[in-house]
Amino acid sequence: MAVFAAPGPASAAPPPQAQCANPTGTYAGAVPWGQRLVDPARVWPLTRGAGQTVAVIGTGVDGRNGQFAPGQLLGGAGTAEDDCDGRGTIAAGIVGAQQDPATTFAGIAPGVKLLPIRYTQASGDATAGGDPGALAVAIDAASDRNAGVILIAVPAASDSPALTAAVNRARGRGAVVVSPAAATQQGSRTYPTATSGVLAVGSTNPAGEPVQTEAGDYVGISAPGAELVSTSAGAGGTVAHRWPVTDAGLAAAYVAGAAALVRAYHPELTPDQVVTRLTLTANRPSTGAHDPRRGWGMLDVYAAVSAEIPATAPGPGTAVPKRAPGGAIVPAGPAVRPTADRFSGGLALAGVALAAAAGITAAAVRRGRRRHWRPSRFRA
Repeated sequence: MAVFAAPGPASAAPPPQAQCANPTGTYAGAVPWGQRLVDPARVWPLTRGAGQTVAVIGTGVDGRNGQFAPGQLLGGAGTAEDDCDGRGTIAAGIVGAQQDPATTFAGIAPGVKLLPIRYTQASGDATAGGDPGALAVAIDAASDRNAGVILIAVPAASDSPALTAAVNRARGRGAVVVSPAAATQQGSRTYPTATSGVLAVGSTNPAGEPVQTEAGDYVGISAPGAELVSTSAGAGGTVAHRWPVTDAGLAAAYVAGAAALVRAYHPELTPDQVVTRLTLTANRPSTGAHDPRRGWGMLDVYAAVSAEIPATAPGPGTAVPKRAPGGAIVPAGPAVRPTADRFSGGLALAGVALAAAAGITAAAVRRGRRRHWRPSRFRA
């Protein structure tokens, strides 16, 4: 995890403000690479995530940053609209920061409500890696507030029966649970990232290389996690940012924002069907196969929202029946989705199409051999 607290002199405790995250400034450079890659503005004519609540579970969210809309952060019992550590505010900004003329940075789903829940304290605290019991309580609190997407901004370093049970309760109540594969030590796992039913997110740098060392068949998708720009804690009511930030945990914020957009545009989908959409439409690695650190590929927000995918479509890597129910995936038309895009929805079932083509070719060859390759006769 990235550490944002400023170190103080060894001989004396630093003043309170120096212990907490502070802005780098107001970002006015080019559109950040992660935002440019994900390109959320392209899907905003369809949906901005209105009607969705995204719980941001971690270190709290500083509601005084000017890029959060009035009333966008939901208060009440269990919420925390301050954030000494800073990671929660950065994650929340990636999800839902508003457009502002002072900056090129904006969140993925600016129409969502944000539910900030703190379960761990500043990065100098020994519990900053995340206590699974406290995280379980936080997930239950998010579920009780009817969050449709639960973002684990700071995952736990270990598992517990209570944490697994809380995840299962949240999913049973209709929430999509998104958690980053954030471990940076070889062989380590984070939780509930590795828990069944959770959408585990890997992270990449601008070169497409994995940021984290955590790996496994449970990693479902990847998103930007290095050299990022986002909202900063300690802004004091101004529009202020932190950059460049590298933290594998932040990739999950992009995916949580995308999940909220999918839920807003396809309210009939179950949590598992939302996850299937996100993973089916991801931009595949060059091999086309699952990557243990990048999952099924890089998040494609526009395709996840706009592609015509049967609700019963199986996820990537799932055995597909001979007759896929409901038809195949159909990408959006060229009027709204140029052919130069990196992905079309039809790629998700390309294997099925290739298999069908191979069968047709084999049948034609057998018929040709029986006719000694003479052309067939057509009857009027």
